[in-house]
Amino acid sequence: MQINFTHHQSAHCENGVISNLMKHHGFNVSEPMAFGIGSGLLFCYIPFLMVNHAPAFTYRALPGIIFKRFAKRVGIKIKREKFKNPQLAKARLDENLKNNNPVGLQVGVYNLVYFPDEYRFHFNAHNLVVYGKENDTYLISDPVMETVTTLTDKQLEKVRFAKGAFAPKGHIYYPIDFPKELNLEKAIIKGIKHTCRDMLAPMPVLGVKGIRHTAKLIRKWPKKKGVKKANHYLGQIVRMQEEIGTGGGGFRYIFAAFLQESSKVLNKPELSELSKEMTNIGDLWRDFAVDASRIYKNRSAKDDAYNNVASQLEVIADKEEVFFKKLKKAVK
Repeated sequence: MQINFTHHQSAHCENGVISNLMKHHGFNVSEPMAFGIGSGLLFCYIPFLMVNHAPAFTYRALPGIIFKRFAKRVGIKIKREKFKNPQLAKARLDENLKNNNPVGLQVGVYNLVYFPDEYRFHFNAHNLVVYGKENDTYLISDPVMETVTTLTDKQLEKVRFAKGAFAPKGHIYYPIDFPKELNLEKAIIKGIKHTCRDMLAPMPVLGVKGIRHTAKLIRKWPKKKGVKKANHYLGQIVRMQEEIGTGGGGFRYIFAAFLQESSKVLNKPELSELSKEMTNIGDLWRDFAVDASRIYKNRSAKDDAYNNVASQLEVIADKEEVFFKKLKKAVK
């Protein structure tokens, strides 16, 4: 069972799965377009969700939400299933492959044997495509990898039924119905408006306010938590920004590419200018990550290092607030 499926590498797994599945079904949807229409860009501090003994910080919508929003906005129907029984999950996967239907899976990263060791940690919201099977080996198109790869049925079962936060429970998903053509114009505007609403939300842990709140926390952590824990928490921010998925800076670059592409679809040159602005903001996120990593690796040469990186975040928050207010006006 091998489907004629073309693998395209992407920056982020869920966007890549959407783009690859859409291309397989004859719709040329880029990764940035999938991400933007699905309103993937976000910032949220989640103090009650502990990941590796530190509170979670997310730079994206919850796993699965991007595809759900994208599908609804362009008029596609998706079938999703989760399972308690691994045998049933395997049977459903094999059934789809026999029907020449590549599928998306949500899996845990820790036991993905083709990942480098440094990227294998307990994170259960990774996405990939299975496009075939040879004997007891599944053919895998993981969008973040340069080429296709494989997993044995036991290896695949292990990652499909990983334990912990966001446990995938054998989650399988695939499109089942398509319109004759995608109405990208309306979908783009809905995607942009939703992202602006999230990033300008009046909640202290969400969007621009969430970034400012995080800056305040960073200033307090050394005295309140002690240097060791403060460093661990700071490391969590950077890890979730740079390693889990694509994170803060990377998502800003993808969103900038989405605006660049959307400016042509909507014939709105102002979106092209805003794209450049978002690219610059992405650079500031990357600078923050570099400086923060020097602190928790005990290599920072700057005095008052925590206050310094907190100030960098406050600058980012100010720039993102101005940016999203302009973007909101651009699509009214």
